[in-house]
Amino acid sequence: MVKAKPVSVEESEVKVNGDVPHRNQPKGRGRKRAIEGDVKEAKKPRVTLEAPKIDGGVVLTVGMGDIGQLGLGDGVEEKTRPALVPDLEDIVAIAAGGLHTVCLDKSGKVHTWGCNDEGALGRQTTSEEENFVSGTVQIDGTVVQITAGDCITAAVTDDGRLFAWGCFRDNSGPLGFIEEGNIQRTPRQILSGIPVTKVAAGNNHLAILTYSGQIYTCGCGESGQLGRIAEVFAHRNSRNRKGIATLLEPQPIKVYSHRKCVVFDDVWAGGLATFARAKDTGNIYAFGLNNYNQLGDEDTNMRFQPALLKNFKGKSWCQLAGGQHHSLALTEDGVAHCMGRREYGRLGMGDIKEDIIKPTPITALQDKKAISVSAGECVSLVVMESGDVYGFGMGTNNQLAQGDDDDQLEPVKLGGKQLAERKVVAAQAGGQHTVLLAVQK
Repeated sequence: MVKAKPVSVEESEVKVNGDVPHRNQPKGRGRKRAIEGDVKEAKKPRVTLEAPKIDGGVVLTVGMGDIGQLGLGDGVEEKTRPALVPDLEDIVAIAAGGLHTVCLDKSGKVHTWGCNDEGALGRQTTSEEENFVSGTVQIDGTVVQITAGDCITAAVTDDGRLFAWGCFRDNSGPLGFIEEGNIQRTPRQILSGIPVTKVAAGNNHLAILTYSGQIYTCGCGESGQLGRIAEVFAHRNSRNRKGIATLLEPQPIKVYSHRKCVVFDDVWAGGLATFARAKDTGNIYAFGLNNYNQLGDEDTNMRFQPALLKNFKGKSWCQLAGGQHHSLALTEDGVAHCMGRREYGRLGMGDIKEDIIKPTPITALQDKKAISVSAGECVSLVVMESGDVYGFGMGTNNQLAQGDDDDQLEPVKLGGKQLAERKVVAAQAGGQHTVLLAVQK
């Protein structure tokens, strides 16, 4: 996932709204000022592509493609080694959804392919064959950042506008998009009038970072991944008087430290969880599913409100990635960490006997500098500064490009003819497939 970063960010107070109190919320006059103080957003922020800094590369896919998510044409339903997606040039960013794929070219155009049952491609397809090849999404503006979930896709333009399309789901089926039951098949602007610098997608929720350092969330909240709704109201059948609109309409989370609103400078969403980094302190907050310590916290309770993660203190973190029951984290000095469930080797720590409850360096990769991490459902990917990409975890869907379906308990280098003369600059793990962005060596 590629972050869209403003050229400059001005200090500003965060506007607080909503109706769920927090125990650290300011009282008296301080609380009144926090609630009534409007965010002074810049009218036209310029948002730029932060990384990877390349002129443009090609897209490679590997794994299962029975719904078209490989983009290799009708009839290509599986690849055990990375294959080149045709008719795509000058690509600068990629995103892997559950059963679809998204990429961005250097001119700011978005291309999609894969499952379109619930509008994830952002374009009308009239036949199944159209889903197996890339097509361009029509968006009014120059896109600089993309993200994808199970059936949801979103993009940020260079002037800070946010567009999204598709449908959120929960354990009972489709929830809708903004409106209950609605499937949004073409891009729709959301949070109009509020400049956005980044959007991140979990399986069925979005986390949105604004120019002023607020985080808005929307989508499914059953596991706490929205960070702003109490557990009793987080399901579609709850007695919340506002109904599903409380989930589907983007609203800000509220975090206070020493009676002041916390301002954020980055956010990551994955699986059923969300991570955020405080601007002034670098502290990491998280909310969502934690049944296998995938939040890096020492108990396994779900977090329905943002929790400060004490185990992340003392290091500078530049990226976090959430899978189903595990997470990866990357420090600014390039050390990849893991936490959560150990089965199938998704932590890359060999045949360990216990889960890992806090961020721990991946032993086999400590002598290499990593530049990005990605966590799929039961697999993990780590891209190195050298241009190599390592994978580990479940081999069933051939996402690890080893030519077989064996699980990999320790990191293995992804290989194949298409990677022989190419350097990987980004990798994304989807539901059953892997997407690579590569350039010539």
